[in-house]
Order: sequence, then structure tokens, then C-alpha cells
Amino acid sequence: VQLQASGGGLVQAGGSLRLSCATSGPTFSRYAMGWFRQAPGKEREFVAAITSRDTGTYYADSVKGRFAISRDNARNTVYLQMNSLKPEDTAVYYCAADPSVVATIRGTVLYWGQGTQVTVSS
Repeated sequence: VQLQASGGGLVQAGGSLRLSCATSGPTFSRYAMGWFRQAPGKEREFVAAITSRDTGTYYADSVKGRFAISRDNARNTVYLQMNSLKPEDTAVYYCAADPSVVATIRGTVLYWGQGTQVTVSS
């Protein structure tokens, strides 16, 4: 499985961005998907995850109510809608895939995508 993240950019505080992660292969619907981020000088941290059949979503406390993860199994793509962005959301954002949503939340996944930079100016 190959993951290709896109949609990052520069946005002012309070603005919105939508990240996309397109995947290759016919088995997308078998994988839980997640988003992580890594800010300069910090460890990579969990942001959001969604189960393989879109039966549940999970969020870090820092993004609850502002970010929304979704997936389109017909398009083999997972999205992260980010609203009310803050400067502390600035980071490289990575998508991840694993059959287990627990592993996805923990970051112990089988597959990682390359990152996409999100910069929020104050």
C-alpha cells in the first residue's frame, strides 16, 4: 500500500485546510486510516483515526471539535478537514494505514505516507 498525502500549505490562524491521502491498491477498505503530525523539535503525535468501514472516528484532545477525519472507500482516499487552525497546529502531517484501528491510534502501523507541511501564521 502506498500513501500520498497532499493539501498542506500556509494559512492564517482561524482558517481552514483539507488534507487528502490517496492510497494505491484494491484493499483500502480493509485498513483503518490515521493522521499524525510532527512539529519541529517534537515527537510525532496522533491527530485522528477512522475505522476501515467508517464506523468510528477518534481524535486527539487538542483537535476535537476543530478537525474531522473522513474517508471515501470508492476513491481510496482519506481526508482531514481542519478548521479554526491555530499556530500550534503547524507541523508536517502524515497519513498512516493499518488493519487495526488500535495500532493506527498508537502509531504502530504498517504503512506511512510522506508528509505534507501545514503552516499556520498568527
